[in-house]
Amino acid sequence: MAEGVKGEGDVVSGGWGSLSGMAQVFARERPADALVTLQRQNKPRGYMCSSCAWGKPAHPHAFEFCENGAKATLWDLTRDRCTPEFFEAHTLAELRTWQDYDLEMVGRLTEPMRYDATLDTYVRCSWDDAFQGIAAELKAMDPDAAVFYASGKASLEASYLYALMARVYGNNHLPDSSNMCHETTSVGLKKVIGSPVGTCVLEDFAYCDAIFYFGQNPGTNSPRFLHPLQDAVKRGCKIITFNPVREAGLLHFINPQNPLQMLTRTPTELSHMYLQVRPGGDISAIMGLCKHIFARDAADRAQGGEGVLDRAFIAEHTDGLDAFRHAAEAASWDQIEDHSGLSRSDLEAAADVYCAANNVIGVYGMGLTQHVHGSQSIGMLVNLLLLRGNLGRKGAGISPVRGHSNVQGQRTVGISEKPELVPLGRLAEMFAFDPPREKGRTTIEVCEGVRDGAVRAFMSLGGNFVRAIPEREAMESAWRQLSLTVYVATKLNRSHLVHGRVSYLLPCLVRAEADIQRGVPQAVSMEDSFSHIHGSLGHAAPASPHLRSEPSIIAGIADATLPPHPKRPWLTWGADYTRVRTLIEETYPDMFRDYSARMFHKGGFYRGNPARERQWKTSSGKAEFTTPTVATALGIGRAPGRFHLITMRSNDQFNTTIYGFSDRLRGLEGSRAVLLMSPGDIDAQGLVAGETVSVVSDAGDGVAREVGGLTLTAFDLPQGCIGGYYPEMNALMPLWYHDEASKTPAAKGVPVRVRRDTATAVADLMSTSIA
Repeated sequence: MAEGVKGEGDVVSGGWGSLSGMAQVFARERPADALVTLQRQNKPRGYMCSSCAWGKPAHPHAFEFCENGAKATLWDLTRDRCTPEFFEAHTLAELRTWQDYDLEMVGRLTEPMRYDATLDTYVRCSWDDAFQGIAAELKAMDPDAAVFYASGKASLEASYLYALMARVYGNNHLPDSSNMCHETTSVGLKKVIGSPVGTCVLEDFAYCDAIFYFGQNPGTNSPRFLHPLQDAVKRGCKIITFNPVREAGLLHFINPQNPLQMLTRTPTELSHMYLQVRPGGDISAIMGLCKHIFARDAADRAQGGEGVLDRAFIAEHTDGLDAFRHAAEAASWDQIEDHSGLSRSDLEAAADVYCAANNVIGVYGMGLTQHVHGSQSIGMLVNLLLLRGNLGRKGAGISPVRGHSNVQGQRTVGISEKPELVPLGRLAEMFAFDPPREKGRTTIEVCEGVRDGAVRAFMSLGGNFVRAIPEREAMESAWRQLSLTVYVATKLNRSHLVHGRVSYLLPCLVRAEADIQRGVPQAVSMEDSFSHIHGSLGHAAPASPHLRSEPSIIAGIADATLPPHPKRPWLTWGADYTRVRTLIEETYPDMFRDYSARMFHKGGFYRGNPARERQWKTSSGKAEFTTPTVATALGIGRAPGRFHLITMRSNDQFNTTIYGFSDRLRGLEGSRAVLLMSPGDIDAQGLVAGETVSVVSDAGDGVAREVGGLTLTAFDLPQGCIGGYYPEMNALMPLWYHDEASKTPAAKGVPVRVRRDTATAVADLMSTSIA
């Protein structure tokens, strides 16, 4: 690799760099109650981290938080405040010229606000005025015109009330952050194993012999995962990684809680093999693995052996093997190598590891799923696991790594645009109303509805929606035509400045803060990636006496908007979350038995998953082998001069929250206005590392999309692949470029071209705020 090329794997995850990153945020934010909160973080009867959804162990470490989890807590508990006086000094037109990082650095919102068009700013209002004003707008419009979006942080209690409010109001327009990130899992997994979530639990990682790891970066997105990965490697488990980017989090790890490793600076080497697959090439890569497995099986049987397939499992529990086997045998190695970017010898060596392992876990993230044919990539990974019965038993299974801390749980309790996933009949009986049966809008369909005028109101329970979606400039313009926008938030972000005719900004408690309702401390709960439910108690002093909790805000809006009924005492529910948990238990009795009594069990309580018990809720009643119809998950293939952009998050970031400008784990510092490209591609394009370039859309739809002002940076990437930061690069992503089955934006393979910047190219690269 040429000297100065970034991404060579010489950076170590964890270690002193992780501690330094936390210390910098601590010094900047000067948070109150932070040390006590961190001591309780992710522990029984403590505060459950508002960052990622990684599991919470029954026997936690002394410090059961990671660098990003600590940053999220420190960020939430900052001493800085965004008061009404701040808005008196700044119009929204002025604030739209600020970087998003600077907007959020103003601090915590302190009072409810409404938009004043004559002043072009938010002004102080009472909670009652806000509730009545929102209700007046919602009552005046067709219920089908309103959307109720939820970010993945809201608790199970808040999510349940929010979904119920939307359905009593009259629609299933309940998109959430899963639509933008991991909805491909919910659709793809459900089709082939009958479950919309992974089959593994945290303990499985103590018993696996191999982990096949696709398109996920634990060093940045789920650092606590590095502990079980390190433990697995130390006992002999082999990790086979497929990722276009050589991420430090899957190469070298120094455990900050291991004094010997910290003192000697001796890392654990994590990946046994690290295969830099092309974007979208996972389908062909897995096909190559399976092709070799079938060949080994045939050779062994020809010599009188039993073969390497688990024939008993396949016969009893699966359907469709023959068609898939024929497809694998017919696939040419030339095509597999071309689309995957990997050699036959490497794929065969990886398949040999799979065959030698008794227990295999398939782990994946959005690098596998955020493609036009991402659902087929999931089907291929399930195919691989089915061949040797690696589903539905200890130490084996499929494990998608979720992002937001409760994005999976929100779906569990009713945040879904798909009415067939919700027990509407039970809701009708419990709450005396006729729930709407029409399918609601996904994130993409919401954007389409805003653009064409069908959507008139947008309420956001947390999040930075307008910054996180594709077609950023076009969508911001359309957003200003809405009649009503309501933002429930903790800090100011860019979306709050892109408002409707009537707009309210409603400040809420963060999860780490004490939630006192009518003099009684309240607990909330959330679901981790392993389908375990955890209770959370906040203890920190609220940032302002005027803040309300999310359940209280939802109850206030619902009470003001919806017809009164004795079976729907919204304000009572908003003041007593135990009552809400009773409703959840009544709605979902199989999953939430003895809910309040079990929510503080060490390690959480498991809500169950039929697929883990080898009960397949599919159309055939069995786990399904699927035959892919494409060799690559890309929607628009390779062509001369075309690159496929993968959007990435930095080490100093969580979703659209930017903590700073250090991407330590990739060796990048000081700016997010960078474009990563391999040295060979830089030379082939006649460019020079360090110069300024623009990236333009190559989607072929005639729409001009461009991001300029990017410093070209030599980086270890596959040929034809470039990398840039999310959400800054969202402007290049067409709204229609999404997974075919789930409509999840295809952010890991956007077709673009790169050119040397012109004098008029202006970068629209704003470090964005809370997701």
